[in-house]
Amino acid sequence: MDTKDFDKAQGHWILAKMGKRVLRPGGRELTKKLINGLNINGNDDVAEFAPGMGFTAQLALNNHPKSYVGVDEDKDVVGLLRGKLKGDNISFILGNAADTHLPDDSKDKIYGEAMLTMHADHRKSEIIKEAHRVLKKGGLYAIHELGLTPNNLNDDKKAQIQKDLAVAIRVNARPLTESEWTDLLEKEGFRVIKTEQNSMSLLETSRIFQDEGFFRALKIYFNIMRYGKARKRINEMSDTFNKYKENMNAIAIIAEKV
Repeated sequence: MDTKDFDKAQGHWILAKMGKRVLRPGGRELTKKLINGLNINGNDDVAEFAPGMGFTAQLALNNHPKSYVGVDEDKDVVGLLRGKLKGDNISFILGNAADTHLPDDSKDKIYGEAMLTMHADHRKSEIIKEAHRVLKKGGLYAIHELGLTPNNLNDDKKAQIQKDLAVAIRVNARPLTESEWTDLLEKEGFRVIKTEQNSMSLLETSRIFQDEGFFRALKIYFNIMRYGKARKRINEMSDTFNKYKENMNAIAIIAEKV
């Protein structure tokens, strides 16, 4: 394992190196609700933006869609998933979520997790616009992101959370309140039809065992104890999550192209 980049690496990269597969803020539980809410079936052409480790891709494929394509800008991720998930109707392509080169009006369902949060608001809008372009009319777009609560959280507190979060995870993350996520989607031609929430407990022991299973959780903790620099960074992330636990959550939204 290459450990030279632990000081500067993005938080999700470190967790993946430790063996964590479920890297979504609302955990396995909220991801399953997102996939169930999309109601993927054998008539659906499905796209996923930034499939990451492929956990959610497998859940979607368990519903046997007509076709599935994952779009990721990391060539190593694309190569990994091409070897991991194979089928005549399955493909992974190198591309940007804001410019996928997928045809207009070509997909029935599109989803992405833990990616919009990592972008500035104008960039979020660009990705949402791309989902709108690619979806057929009446198609569904689902997101699973980091949220802020309550909806009337003051701007100073939002700014402080975003600043501390960026320092901890080494990404300029910009989580939003439920009303702000809804506004972004509606401005780009979507109608929100369902919202689910969960606690932001990504690094809590109970969530890790729930998401990863007993033996993989033990492996993750063994790796964290083994690599001191990784342990230091994970502790920093955990401290930040705990500090703002009352004002951070995870949110999944399903919206229809109208």
